[in-house]
Amino acid sequence: MKAIYFTDVGKAEIIEEEVRRPGPDEAVVKTAVTTISPGTERANILDLPNTYASGRWPKQEGYSSAGVVTETGSAVTGLKAGDRVAMSWSHHQEYNTLPAKNLVKLPDDVSFSEAALYHISTFPMAAVRKCRTEFGESALVMGQGVLGQLAILYLKIAGAVPVIAVDPVEEKRERAVSVFGADAAFDPYDPEFIAKVKDVTGGGAKVVIEVTGVGAGLSGALDVTAPFGRVALLGCTRFFDFNIDYYTKVHKPGITLIGAHTNARPLMDSSNGWWTERDDIRAAMQLSRYGRIDLSSYVEEVFDPKDAPAVYKRLSEEKSFPLAQFDWRLM
Repeated sequence: MKAIYFTDVGKAEIIEEEVRRPGPDEAVVKTAVTTISPGTERANILDLPNTYASGRWPKQEGYSSAGVVTETGSAVTGLKAGDRVAMSWSHHQEYNTLPAKNLVKLPDDVSFSEAALYHISTFPMAAVRKCRTEFGESALVMGQGVLGQLAILYLKIAGAVPVIAVDPVEEKRERAVSVFGADAAFDPYDPEFIAKVKDVTGGGAKVVIEVTGVGAGLSGALDVTAPFGRVALLGCTRFFDFNIDYYTKVHKPGITLIGAHTNARPLMDSSNGWWTERDDIRAAMQLSRYGRIDLSSYVEEVFDPKDAPAVYKRLSEEKSFPLAQFDWRLM
């Protein structure tokens, strides 16, 4: 099979390797579509700190995908060859051999493009849950990459209003409003930023999803969080050269900071605000099946996997990368 590997800083290659046979609790899936996670994949191909394989090469990405089961291990139940599935913690490659628990069976009316977005979409979904968002509360999303855009959708589903998008890039702010339905969008470097947010929210956002992972992003988010508000730290922090005035911005106003990495979730049983990965994926599937969301409609570009070297050169150099997927059926 062909697989995409990061082999050095800023460099992606297509490498051929053997398909791994499944263990007793695993299944082999012929990949149809994989979703690019720009923030995580840029951090890994540039070998930034706080990445899973910092300093080690080669490495792979592509954790959110979909395809068709071709083989199952001896202990696997509930799945068989021919089943269409959404995959979690997969890779950008033609076949993925994964634990069966990382696969969720799909109904026939869900497209592979849609299903390949389920796993990545559960990252902001979990952040919205962890904030215990209630309908009628104001909300703000700091950063409008893929996760920030999806956070807008889930905050709206949760009933937050108004929902505000924040990003220094004008095109991202415009897309947040025109495509994802944010009620307002502001530039964090605007001298009137704090005043504008507080005016729209009536004193500050009750729920904040911080997706930048940058110290300035968190500091700016705290400036516009309402007293007793909740801030989900969804963005992964790669650099640590910043200071936050926690006394003024967190302690005195009673702000709650919530660790919202997607792995900070229960493994087995969901409870209020804390759902398992599989349950969140099933929730995304139900939301799309019943017309509450249409994730695939937000995909901006689709690439042939053989173009991966050029795609990742672009990802490494561009500050604003689109919501994009690889279609492995084009190989």
